[in-house]
Amino acid sequence: MRVVALIDGEHYPPVVRAALADLAREHDVAGVAFIGGAEKIDAEGGLDAYGFPVVREDSAEETLASAIARFAPEAAVDLSDEPVVSARARFRLACVALLRGVAYRGADFAFAPAPELAVRTPTLGVIGTGKRVGKTAVSAHVARHLKAAGLDVVVLAMGRGGPAEPELIRGDEVALTTADLLALAAEGVHAASDNYEDAVMSRVATVGSRRCGGGMAGAVSYGNVREGAELADGLGKQLLVLEGSGAAIPPVARDACLLVVGAAQGAPYVLDYFGPYRLGLADAVVIAGAEEPFASPEDVEEVRAAVAGLRPELPVVPVTFRPRPLGDISGLSVFFATTAAGIILPRLVEHLESSCDCSVVAASPHLSDRAALRRDLRAAAGMFDVIVTELKAAAIDVAAAAAEEAGVPTVLCDNVPEAVEGDLDALIGELAEAALERGRARNEV
Repeated sequence: MRVVALIDGEHYPPVVRAALADLAREHDVAGVAFIGGAEKIDAEGGLDAYGFPVVREDSAEETLASAIARFAPEAAVDLSDEPVVSARARFRLACVALLRGVAYRGADFAFAPAPELAVRTPTLGVIGTGKRVGKTAVSAHVARHLKAAGLDVVVLAMGRGGPAEPELIRGDEVALTTADLLALAAEGVHAASDNYEDAVMSRVATVGSRRCGGGMAGAVSYGNVREGAELADGLGKQLLVLEGSGAAIPPVARDACLLVVGAAQGAPYVLDYFGPYRLGLADAVVIAGAEEPFASPEDVEEVRAAVAGLRPELPVVPVTFRPRPLGDISGLSVFFATTAAGIILPRLVEHLESSCDCSVVAASPHLSDRAALRRDLRAAAGMFDVIVTELKAAAIDVAAAAAEEAGVPTVLCDNVPEAVEGDLDALIGELAEAALERGRARNEV
């Protein structure tokens, strides 16, 4: 393997030379990256004492980036240590390496770039920094907006409850009903999985896949996402939207990428661990849940400043989310079920009542907690004319099933991102144009 070694001046040059010689017995050591420390480098010939070409820049990250550009290694092997590199600094170095397709490893750690499938269809990734940051809602809005703009779109979703075999749903041809979803749930299908949500809310073709486990940099431990991507790629669509799952990233090459950061997560999700890696993949950022009580204006500005500190060129749009029922609920008494946190529930209820001319007689933030949702439904029995629910978690097997038992309808509810400032739809259009242009250029090579 062709490698570069990271070294420092806190080790005596003879010790470093011995370590490099040992490393060279197993690998092709193309050069070294001197990442700091000066205590011992003058003892014997300065930077010429190591016997390999040396790269040194103003910072450890710049040094590693320059060494990778110069030597084109497959891996960077860290022979440095405290105090030159802290644990936090090493994560930054890992981000530098992985963003350039290079593995990064040391005495007791190893990070490797995840293999990515290249497809012919231009791709737009929508990835996130964690679960429940609104990534699926943003992805569905992306697909819906691009379809309205005339693009023929397919969404590849991967989820913890996805199908055993990649599943194509022709949301562009068939409007799935609650009855359809109940029938699927009765067959053991997770009918509220992201691919169903995307198909119902955006009326586009979707391919569902599954994954289990997620690495620190977003790799997937197990899944059939690559097979799902091949299925989606074969449909001949103009654009493939790749929807992440939690903090996991689809193992498919992206031509453009939108990163969704939860405002309530705070700046550490951008600055620490593999936050800089995810940010490095992005062409734009959405700060989701950018309102009180989730996050104060100061919290949102802190996240924005963290993004600007690492990637000042990236456009950033903060958004909130509001429910939009897919059917008419005017004049009805409503039970509303959502995955949103209880602290925001009164605001969502107020929005439903004012925008839909309905009366919300009960509401539950426990859509992702089946036992708690059942308790809330029992407490409100006989009070409501309709259940309005997001298509997530227990929406079908609990909420819609309870509505059927009570003899009332279920109306599914979209979760629509609304820009606090900036133009989200214009940003989506720009990302799609970039993805199409890069995809065409890639296919011409």
